Amino acid sequence: MIMDDQRFMSIGQVQDQYLNPNTPKAGKDKNSLPAGENSFAQVLNKVKVASDINNSEDTVKFSKHALNRLSMRNIELTGEQMERLNHGKIEAGEKGIKDSLILVDQLAFIVNVPSSTVVTAMDQTENKNNVFTNIDGAVIA
Repeated sequence: MIMDDQRFMSIGQVQDQYLNPNTPKAGKDKNSLPAGENSFAQVLNKVKVASDINNSEDTVKFSKHALNRLSMRNIELTGEQMERLNHGKIEAGEKGIKDSLILVDQLAFIVNVPSSTVVTAMDQTENKNNVFTNIDGAVIA
């Protein structure tokens, strides 16, 4: 849904049009619509693109618990690691895995594949016994 070929008025322009209808605009046709960086169409397109990325079928989401674990354990993912995690989730889905252990470098993620949600995350070095429960498959990404 790209709206570059359509023009929309900004909120300020709409306010001016209805609150000050008799005020002439210097050098502007009162029916012209903005095409600039902050036009409604541009803002709408930016929001749409961001929404498409976040709602992509291939992009994992992090549960509140997983976000807390990442924060507590000082785990920060690089863009490349996120791509590998997403790719691992796709591979798990292709094999019919529902709850997967996905290993990325020294990081371990438990992912609910149907909902594309990371349930928990940990550094492999902190899990002394290396036992993972409630999974039905694993992917090394």
